[in-house]
Amino acid sequence: MEKYDRTEDICTHLGDDYDRYNGAIVIPLFQNTLFTRKTKDHGYTYTRVKNPTIEIAEQKIAALEGGEAALCFSSGMAAISAAVMHCIGKDGHIVCVKSAYPGTRGLLNDYLPKFGVTVTYVSGDDTEQFAQAIRPDTRLIYLESPSSLVFRLQDLAAVAALAKAHGIATVIDNTWSTPLFQNPLKFGIDIVVHSASKYLGGHSDILGGVIVGKTDTIEQIARKERLMFGAVMDPHQAWLLIRSLRTLPVRMERHQANALKVAAFLENHPQVSAVLYPGLLSHPQYELGRRQMTGYSGLMSFIPKCTPERALEMIRNLKMFEIGPSWGGFESLLSCIPVNGEWTDFTGLPQGTALVRISVGLENVDSLIDDLDAGLSRLAQ
Repeated sequence: MEKYDRTEDICTHLGDDYDRYNGAIVIPLFQNTLFTRKTKDHGYTYTRVKNPTIEIAEQKIAALEGGEAALCFSSGMAAISAAVMHCIGKDGHIVCVKSAYPGTRGLLNDYLPKFGVTVTYVSGDDTEQFAQAIRPDTRLIYLESPSSLVFRLQDLAAVAALAKAHGIATVIDNTWSTPLFQNPLKFGIDIVVHSASKYLGGHSDILGGVIVGKTDTIEQIARKERLMFGAVMDPHQAWLLIRSLRTLPVRMERHQANALKVAAFLENHPQVSAVLYPGLLSHPQYELGRRQMTGYSGLMSFIPKCTPERALEMIRNLKMFEIGPSWGGFESLLSCIPVNGEWTDFTGLPQGTALVRISVGLENVDSLIDDLDAGLSRLAQ
């Protein structure tokens, strides 16, 4: 396979092997389940095991992350579940960041306890919290940096060193940063997971997940968790993912540029009390972010000076933003979470706070800011 080292070249050409596919500039879609081999053993048998289209997507993402190998799954949760279950055994213990993706917390809280698995949650912004939470039966430290909704960071190098000293595996959800802006494997993290439905896909038309790590780890997960559970990515989804990766560097540049402007605008608006975004100098972990990230994506949260009810009314009246639960696509999205009950512990924010999550898309940034300004200004009326 031709070697490519630069990000744009990896996204554009790595693994495409034009000679193998009769010079086709867009690689073929192998939308088949079975590979026969009457006269030649070409290494393929069944798409649940291996498929040429899926392999190319895996090769590109592994190279982008600086990993040895990658596996594509049918969803982000499938990838997360496979990574966690690979690392944890019966009656094992997990240390997890408190503000991890709610789907991950559901797996840890509602499903794994039937196998005797227990979990301890920490905010994660101080490595000593991980050290104090470790027990003799701890098998996994699960990270998400920046973490969901509140965008707290963990010191990846310090946590990785702590885990290795205790023989504990580490997994991180790197969906927010993408492989372009953060490479956790370089800091000693064992396994990286992504929801490919977000920035890697980027067009809100892909459902998928990815795991990246060392070859032996990936091969074990391929033979066990992915093969047994059958949560392999569909070849057509992989083909769309390859299409999306070709524009990933360009899209992330625009997401970052737009988001930095939107975050600065929100931070200076009189109707906003706080903006949670690692790209702002005011973020309490800004310097840590500069050490382990090379850029910032388009997802942030802000706290308007109003009740959750008024915040929801405000975002419903915006013109440029849709309301939706996902993020990382071309479109700008908003959602509002009233902080109460378990959300108080999850976010660490006061009861009754209106937390607005905003996914900044690829539209004209002035149009986005004008729309937000109009909505926020009505709160003062």
